[in-house]
Amino acid sequence: MSEKNPLGLKKIHHVEFYVGNAKQAEFYYRKAFGFSQAAYSGLETGNRETTSYLLRQNRVNFVLTTPLNPDHPAAEHIKQHGDGVRDIAFQVEDADHAFNEAVKRGATAIIEPRDLSDDNGRVRHAAIATYGDTIHSFYSYSDGKVSTNGNGSGAGYEYKGTFLPGFVPQEIAGEEVGIQLVDHIVGNVELGKMNFWCDFYRDVLGFFRYITFDDKDISTEYSALMSIVMSDGGHNIKFPINEPAESKKGKSQIQEYIDFYRSAGAQHIALLCKDIRQTVTKLQENGVEFLTVPDTYYEEMPDRVGDIDEDIPSLKKLGILVDRDEEGYLLQIFTKPVEDRPTVFYEILQRKGCKGFGKGNFKALFVSIEEEQRRRGNL
Repeated sequence: MSEKNPLGLKKIHHVEFYVGNAKQAEFYYRKAFGFSQAAYSGLETGNRETTSYLLRQNRVNFVLTTPLNPDHPAAEHIKQHGDGVRDIAFQVEDADHAFNEAVKRGATAIIEPRDLSDDNGRVRHAAIATYGDTIHSFYSYSDGKVSTNGNGSGAGYEYKGTFLPGFVPQEIAGEEVGIQLVDHIVGNVELGKMNFWCDFYRDVLGFFRYITFDDKDISTEYSALMSIVMSDGGHNIKFPINEPAESKKGKSQIQEYIDFYRSAGAQHIALLCKDIRQTVTKLQENGVEFLTVPDTYYEEMPDRVGDIDEDIPSLKKLGILVDRDEEGYLLQIFTKPVEDRPTVFYEILQRKGCKGFGKGNFKALFVSIEEEQRRRGNL
């Protein structure tokens, strides 16, 4: 393991949500977001504790899990938070090493290293705590095509199944919308906790501060936030950490999230696509609701971002935002919350060289978010 990657992280393996009704949530993500059901775990597979569906679209894996009895920890999670992200899981070179190194560096243990197995082979699994009730799992195994060269018991684990032990293939195809991979996952933490959690990702996972935004960058008359983007050494895993800045007139969107989620948690998942206009058109046709910005945003766009390949009327029609940095530009749009509580939402984005996060769009976006807050009576 290198200094830049002390835990041997390879990629985000999957994101697991605890939800009140996985069967219905699966239908929503398949019909609205174009995911395909790929695997299942539940009573029919011998799982008496939970029902889980694996949803997949290209390199994005979402797991939707519902407890089957009120004593399961997931039941308390749903009671407190509503539907939300429980586990941002990593594939690692060696789960034992990742876990032991993380704990040595100050992480709180959640699941000690253990074997998971079925007829398709074995996987090594462990987990640590992060902000709120969110955890990071570590999974190590090879798929039978590539040998695993880890140090210790993470090496030599081979798994040839569809996903993980306990899941059986169950394919129901969705109509893809062009989502390719997870670009970043944003965590909202309590006032005064942003630096604590940024230090956690630096000291425990070996991440570095990629970009910093303060309340001068991100503020309106009603709300402000501060944000630090933490990234692994390879820029494959990026976690912006937000905290509310001191309120001016009203309740910031970060504080609204924390109040309704009842703790820190994953605020939104940014999904990268190749052609955002095509993807957003399909998502809107499927009933996904997006935030909109005033028409004046598009009148000012040419002076702010310069020449772009896309024509502005088509972006305006769809509500897509544009921002530029010294390396290129990005196109982005944000859904409204996808839960009853104003908590989890999604960002759809396309990068054309830009490695930023849409700083130039924050003000217009916040005005739009605040209008939604006002309608909810939470501003």
